[in-house]
Amino acid sequence: MQCSWKAVILLALASIAIQYTAIRTLTSKPFQLCPVPSPQNCGLLGGPETESPMEGRAGCDDYPYFSFNTSRKTHIMVLATTRSGSSFVGQLLNQHADIFYLFEPLYHVQTTLIPRLSHSRNAADRRVMLGASRDLLRSLYGCDLYFLESYIKPAPANHTTDKLFRRGASRALCSQPVCDAFGPTDANVEEGDCFKKCAALNMTLAADACREKRHVAIKVVRVPEIGDLRALVEDPRLNIKVIQLVRDPRGILSSRIETFRDTYRLWRIWRATGRRPYNLDLSQLTVVCEDFLGSVSTGLSHPHWLKGKYMLVRYEDLSRNPLLKTMEIYDFLGLSMDKSVEEWIQTNTRGSTELSAKHKYGTVRDSAANAESWRLKLSYDMVEYTQATCQKVLHQLGYKAVKSAEELKNMSLSLVQDKTFVPFS
Repeated sequence: MQCSWKAVILLALASIAIQYTAIRTLTSKPFQLCPVPSPQNCGLLGGPETESPMEGRAGCDDYPYFSFNTSRKTHIMVLATTRSGSSFVGQLLNQHADIFYLFEPLYHVQTTLIPRLSHSRNAADRRVMLGASRDLLRSLYGCDLYFLESYIKPAPANHTTDKLFRRGASRALCSQPVCDAFGPTDANVEEGDCFKKCAALNMTLAADACREKRHVAIKVVRVPEIGDLRALVEDPRLNIKVIQLVRDPRGILSSRIETFRDTYRLWRIWRATGRRPYNLDLSQLTVVCEDFLGSVSTGLSHPHWLKGKYMLVRYEDLSRNPLLKTMEIYDFLGLSMDKSVEEWIQTNTRGSTELSAKHKYGTVRDSAANAESWRLKLSYDMVEYTQATCQKVLHQLGYKAVKSAEELKNMSLSLVQDKTFVPFS
């Protein structure tokens, strides 16, 4: 029996309708990973599992979707770039008794997946790094530290490692019950002392300590732009607030030249000789300005998905008035500022002759004087080139250009305009 052409068309249309309905059904539910060895990340009570972190995981769809994060922890992200003052900002959060702080866990992702990524613009490299980074951050905000073990080399044995990057920068990882070397009265444990005196890090104890805290803060310098975090910001299981820290690119360049001497060797040659090497890696500067411009433009355009979740902070403003700016940060986060935070600011934003003040990652310094000290370290031709390369972002962020070597060295003239960046609420 032959079918008429009308019947064939009707069958085809019916088939398309069925497929469309199926696709809509599958995609109507948000697709999000729930890479946690317990329902903890889904907002339910429960202790850590003892099985492998990749086994026996209950999918998020097994629980009511909007029951996630019913305690409404504030998940804080400090989004920055290297040598922009992010260690300082991280410590302003680390000092709070209710915050569990992690210092740059994405270091392990980069060194494992793409060790030489630091300035790569390769789209495939970027997708790999960002995909793994988002999954890890989602897990860490749920206090699943086992997920991090996949990137630590050598792999932790029995959930124990001494290779966690800058473990000593976290108070929670250097105090009881994670570390028995220091008691409740040891308020300001030096990072080096934590590394020397604390035993290898037990990830199970660390995860327990994370769950005991009311909030989680993570410092990130390996995510280029705020737009790369949209999937996390919109995840209803999380309550992410992003503090984007920016700094004058001229200051960032100067600090990197001093800190990463091998990587920036050719910039040092330029500064010393006055001649720019032909093989200078200019991406070490252009990437910073391109990422800043893209990220800040997104943040300040106030997209709906960042409403109530984005604050822009200039390092120079924080350096000049650390107490006031820190109060503004805590107000944005909806948290009260501990007395310990205020005391830490008083101790760590004034000049010091102690050895710790000279450490390349140290924060014990006269912070206001440090804000524009790069002007005494860069040659005018380097500054002039940076201004031409980063003109748009310098203007957008309120950093003034200098027009002569004399003006550059005149420290009585600030290159930072008075500019207010109101959090998007």
